[in-house]
Amino acid sequence: MAKKPTTFAFIDSQNLNMGVRSEGWKVDYRRFRQYLRNKYNASKAFLFIGYIQGNESLYANLQEMGFILIFKPTMELPDGKIKGNVDAELVLHSMIQLPNYDKAIIVSGDGDFRCLIEYLAKKEKLLKVMAPNRHFSGFLREFNQFITRVDLLRTALEYRPTKKTKISGRSKP
Repeated sequence: MAKKPTTFAFIDSQNLNMGVRSEGWKVDYRRFRQYLRNKYNASKAFLFIGYIQGNESLYANLQEMGFILIFKPTMELPDGKIKGNVDAELVLHSMIQLPNYDKAIIVSGDGDFRCLIEYLAKKEKLLKVMAPNRHFSGFLREFNQFITRVDLLRTALEYRPTKKTKISGRSKP
């Protein structure tokens, strides 16, 4: 029996998050991790995220779901927005991990990853590019055969808050 290839996912969390939010929904990260595991046999999923003090419970939950978090320091811009560009870290870690995986999934629609995607494709290590929506960079168009749009997976990956019910010991007459 042939051994399944070792697959790692490298996720630009801000690109994924903002990309699906622009379509009017939120990703259920637990479902997303399960999807990567079940559909693509992704044994590791590196989530690149800006570190913001006070979000420790979010980070702990993501780790509990099976993500390996790679933090980028953030800075506050003059307009009050928080910026933590993870592009360099994602490229660096995908190269550091290169000997450890057979196939890679890049989760981003950002054209800044074109050189990485091109390199992985040439080395036959690229499995998928998961773009959050149809508005991915034109620099990635030549890799259409690898592109899967996350917005088309909304029914499987959308976050749906659980309804909390009040249960009392007695029923009302």
